Amino acid sequence: MKLSTTSQYAIRVMIFISQNSDIKLFHAKSISEELSIPYKYLTKIMSKLVEANIITSTRGREGGYSIAKKSVNIKMIDLVKAVDDSLHDTSCVLGVGRCNENKKCALHDEWREPKESMLNMFCNTTLEDVSKEAS
Repeated sequence: MKLSTTSQYAIRVMIFISQNSDIKLFHAKSISEELSIPYKYLTKIMSKLVEANIITSTRGREGGYSIAKKSVNIKMIDLVKAVDDSLHDTSCVLGVGRCNENKKCALHDEWREPKESMLNMFCNTTLEDVSKEAS
């Protein structure tokens, strides 16, 4: 199981915003440059994070993005779900298509526990936890 590029970017953006809480508003262009994320891709991610009420957007010349709630109240699962929900992907861990209870790959049953463990980790880890570790 691998996070999509979109999820990885969303997490990187939110870590950056969380670690730079002294900045009131973040401009998409500066985030794009700082994190080496293509500008158009970033703006799509930011729109999804705004829709999920994770960040807020202020329009206009003095506008930008800011975090909508405390980082301790943002779970990693919230970020992933906001942009693409790749944690619930049903792709086979071996890359041989889709696995389900009726059509199992060789590792289907063995993969269930680690997959559930990863999901629990994302549900129980906050942006604050990750931001502290990344500093």
